[in-house]
Amino acid sequence: MAHPYWPLFDLRVRTPRLEIRLPTDDDLVALVQLIDQGIHDPATMPFLQPFTDAPAPARQRQALQWWWGKRAAWQPDDWTFTGAVVVDGTVVGVQDLSAASFGVLGKVSTGSWLGRAHQGRGLGAEMRAAIVHLAFAGLGAVEAHSSAFADNGASLAVSRALGYVHNGEEVALRRGRRDRVVNLRLDHSVWEATRRHDITIDGLAGCLDLFGLPLV
Repeated sequence: MAHPYWPLFDLRVRTPRLEIRLPTDDDLVALVQLIDQGIHDPATMPFLQPFTDAPAPARQRQALQWWWGKRAAWQPDDWTFTGAVVVDGTVVGVQDLSAASFGVLGKVSTGSWLGRAHQGRGLGAEMRAAIVHLAFAGLGAVEAHSSAFADNGASLAVSRALGYVHNGEEVALRRGRRDRVVNLRLDHSVWEATRRHDITIDGLAGCLDLFGLPLV
């Protein structure tokens, strides 16, 4: 174990195309640079939390504070794994996995983004498949949830391709206006029926208690 005091730094989820890991501070700098280069069309806002609308340097500082804050606030009954997505040694985006009272509820939620230079290559689906593999195969989750604004076709397509089903709708503020959010759910049984066998998880055994689960 390379990080005996914070074993989450040893956790790796790998597919043939990418790796997901807890970001180091150097990775966080690379992620801020990706945000600066653009991660969506500025004419629209795909995120429920419009962090990309903040002007520099507040945008960069707030991004770092958010990642640092999630790391510092981690509790076994309330956690967010802020995974850096790495392709061929280059950080290309973020794939989050979060839960509250996971040991009882078995419910997780995901969120993600990719730098614009890395979009359109199927990486969004690949990294979601990787993180739900961690949730179901690694942590024994019962269900995974995702949501997106109704016009976010790319995110909704990834969810549906992986077997998520419609789970209701709600309204949310989007740049000061009311807009529609689509919720989706993926059950363990559906994932199991189509699960991939080319995704691996390393370093999980030493940090299961941080996810609210008993150590093996």
